[in-house]
Amino acid sequence: MIIGIRFLVGFAFIPSGLKKVLGERFTSIGTDHPIGYFFEAMYRTGFYYEFLGFCQLLAAFLLFTQKFATLGALMFFGIILNICVLTISMHFTGTWIITSLMLFAGTVLLAWDWNKLKPILGLKISETHDYKEPNYKWQIAGFILFIILLSSSILLKSN
Repeated sequence: MIIGIRFLVGFAFIPSGLKKVLGERFTSIGTDHPIGYFFEAMYRTGFYYEFLGFCQLLAAFLLFTQKFATLGALMFFGIILNICVLTISMHFTGTWIITSLMLFAGTVLLAWDWNKLKPILGLKISETHDYKEPNYKWQIAGFILFIILLSSSILLKSN
């Protein structure tokens, strides 16, 4: 189940992150609307806009690797928290529901890795945990799936 959530939320960041990395506008909403104005301003920042896209792609990749999924979950949570607050504050119709569900999924991923996060937060670990290496098959499957999804997103953009 957790691997499925990692793949699902990671996949959600691939098309939007790729769009930003390639320097394409995220939306076609006009600047006469506050949401369109916001996205146009963010688009015109140039490097910052591309940096956001790169971070989304990196978080997705880390989630797909399984080995570095905890780091990916931390990145994903920070990014999706920002997006969720944005959609609520700008009154996106319906989108806030999707981003809130994605934020919940990110919270589930962090809860799953709670014992790995305790030392980072300075909390004592009450018991010793022997963390096993993620199954090699899932690591390979995640890498292949990431490449397929990234490639298909690129191919769909070029058509």
